[in-house]
Amino acid sequence: MGKEEQVEEREVLDSIFPDEITDISETEYRISVALDIVNPNADEDEDEPPTLLLQVRYPEAYPDVAPDLEILAPPNAPKYPHLDLQEDKPHLLSSLAPTIEENIGMAMVFTLVSTLKESAEALVAERQDAIQAEKEVEAAKAEEEENRKFHGTAVTRESFLEWRERFQKDMEEEKRRKEEEAALEDKKKRVAKEEVRLTGRQLWERGLARGDDEEEAGEESVDIEKLKIQA
Repeated sequence: MGKEEQVEEREVLDSIFPDEITDISETEYRISVALDIVNPNADEDEDEPPTLLLQVRYPEAYPDVAPDLEILAPPNAPKYPHLDLQEDKPHLLSSLAPTIEENIGMAMVFTLVSTLKESAEALVAERQDAIQAEKEVEAAKAEEEENRKFHGTAVTRESFLEWRERFQKDMEEEKRRKEEEAALEDKKKRVAKEEVRLTGRQLWERGLARGDDEEEAGEESVDIEKLKIQA
């Protein structure tokens, strides 16, 4: 009875997986299982979704006993970032155990393919979610740090009094500097005005008009001598 059921199931699988199934022998074959992976980061280059090979071998008593199963990677398949078959194979095979137990006595390979596909996709999605959650945590930390820089250090009474004292000292220093500059500028202006307003006598006293005064003095002495002779 088991042999007839095996042949019948094999024919059904041929119609369901015409391009995915490959015979190894009369009782052994492989089914290619392509995973549907949703990439949460649409702006990043998408990797080719991984494909698994479910290798099935019928024991003589199948389906009254479980089939022999193996999960393989296609030849020369690139490594997918969120699925490592070498590490994940035990988990994926374990995920098939409940399906096997529920379907003992019935053809179960199609259900096993569906279960394997769902388990692998769930494993990848779980890892993608973990990476996304880590990115969100890092982004939240960066935003918090940026906000801390923006808001600055919290002001306390002590820090405010310290700041006010420094501010007042700076203002007093600035006022003193401006007063000194203004006094110096005012002094320069007064000196300039005094030089412009000097009288002729002040110019003579300061030696600035010595030539003219000497000529005038000479002329006065000549006139006096003439007057003495005439007298």
